[in-house]
Amino acid sequence: MAQGKFRDGGVSRRNLLQLGALAGSSVLIPGLGNIGWAYAQDKPALGTWPAGSEGDTVRIGAAVPLTGAYAVQGADELKGMELAVAHINEGHELMKAIAPKVDKGLLGKKVELLSADSAAKPNQAVQEIQNFINQNKIIMMSGGTSSAVAVALNKFAEREKVLFVCAISGSNDTTGKDCTRYGFRQNFFGQTAAQAIGPVLLKTYGKGKKAAFMTPDYTYGHTVTKSVNDYLTSEGGWEMVTNQVSPLGTQDYSQYLTNIANSGAEFIINVNWGRDAVLSVQQAKQFGLTPTMKMVIPYQIPFLAKEVGPELTAGVFAATDFWWTMAEDPKYPLAKQFVEAFQEKYGYRPEWGAENAYVSFAHWARMVSEAGSFYPPDVIKQYEKGETIPSLVGDVYYRPEDHQCVRPVVIVKGKEPKDMRNEEDYWEILEVLPGEPLMQKPDEFGCHLGDYT
Repeated sequence: MAQGKFRDGGVSRRNLLQLGALAGSSVLIPGLGNIGWAYAQDKPALGTWPAGSEGDTVRIGAAVPLTGAYAVQGADELKGMELAVAHINEGHELMKAIAPKVDKGLLGKKVELLSADSAAKPNQAVQEIQNFINQNKIIMMSGGTSSAVAVALNKFAEREKVLFVCAISGSNDTTGKDCTRYGFRQNFFGQTAAQAIGPVLLKTYGKGKKAAFMTPDYTYGHTVTKSVNDYLTSEGGWEMVTNQVSPLGTQDYSQYLTNIANSGAEFIINVNWGRDAVLSVQQAKQFGLTPTMKMVIPYQIPFLAKEVGPELTAGVFAATDFWWTMAEDPKYPLAKQFVEAFQEKYGYRPEWGAENAYVSFAHWARMVSEAGSFYPPDVIKQYEKGETIPSLVGDVYYRPEDHQCVRPVVIVKGKEPKDMRNEEDYWEILEVLPGEPLMQKPDEFGCHLGDYT
């Protein structure tokens, strides 16, 4: 949609012609009554703006999996969103440390979070967000956990001209070939996970090893497997002896594990996620494959150790976005505030899904408050300044070329049960690696951002 401007107190001839063309084709901008257009601050209506920000409350909508294979992770993610919104409305000191201009709301308005179950299904997620747009005029959408959902919402955001702040998404495609002008991702992803964990595996186990991959059959699985395999083969001469691809929601992994048992593999690189990861790790043990074959989790799953038991994650290397013991390191004072606030509210220490959700929402609040506007292009351009900003894991920034946050990746190793200090002390942090050296060039995975309007 072209951006119109006032001229001499009226609308230009060109804009009148555009309005006539819209009327002739029966196009109506939702939420603006019978006239179809509204002008405010010398800008045309766009997406849900300005209708969505005209009252004393602005609304954001999230579609997260609360049922299905990723339900546990989705529920944790939603808690991080809820805490962030509460902190925006309270003007909490942690929120203000990340977004200093936030003060008991956003631009003088209360923020309300609406949520729905995506069941990790793209079509269901899009339908739920469409309902929020139609009925509630949400000014920002969020969701993910499944990268298939994230990619679908990314494209939907571009179409609807409503900002998309990505929840968990590990696929390279989210800010690669499926990037959009309206989408932003804070968390680490396949490429950065591979570049972070690859050197650890080569240093620990050496070169020339044989690996079996377990890959969920969608964009997350395929891109993470490719990135990890590319690194291990090119840098360490490892060989992928089999790649067992399974549908999301698989219950019985026996056929895949039988193939792995007969492959000659020394390592199982398990890219499955959520409940799929839990079942595949448990069944690999039941089949007697581990610990003879070493298990590697290149993209760590929140609550994996809790669900399978620390006996099965002991000694396992994983890459992750955040681990709660960072709060004990004086280098990360905001992590300490977050862990304490989250534990006080929810009764357990946060996993990285909650961390990503909180920080993503805090960064969005920062961009809106710094821009001084809810108008989508203004907020997008604030992100695209690429300024260094705080996060729970240190200073970060968003690349203007692909809207990917450049942020550290954390390497962890599963603890033996005897070494755990408390019931949630599952992982030992080995390294916190700066993000920039781990990332590909912005256009390497095919990102071409669309238009603002």
